[in-house]
Amino acid sequence: MLELIVGFFGELLLQLVLEVLAELGLRSVRESFRPQPNPLLALIGYLLLGLVAGGLSLVLAPRFLVAPDLRVPNLAFAPVLAGLAMTAFGAWRARRGDELVRIERFLYGYCFALAIAAVRFRFAA
Repeated sequence: MLELIVGFFGELLLQLVLEVLAELGLRSVRESFRPQPNPLLALIGYLLLGLVAGGLSLVLAPRFLVAPDLRVPNLAFAPVLAGLAMTAFGAWRARRGDELVRIERFLYGYCFALAIAAVRFRFAA
């Protein structure tokens, strides 16, 4: 049972770390892209970034961190929790008066994490 919990939270933590790194990267290049992009194009961009991050995560952790029978539940629930965590992170930043980036909203954070989870679901050993 402990192995299941640790594995699930390991996968979730991996997604969150990659999301935070993406968020920091987006903040650093935001000044170059001052006009707000189309929300649909931004969503597609986050999905593509998530696919790339998922591929990179396979270099860091090539083996799936949860048991094989929990891959589908992980694919369903970890991105939701990662999206909620990014929403909470965005709310915290907003309270501090910081400007938000799109990944700090649930839909964008969820889609980014879902793309990571999908790559890992398909390709992790």
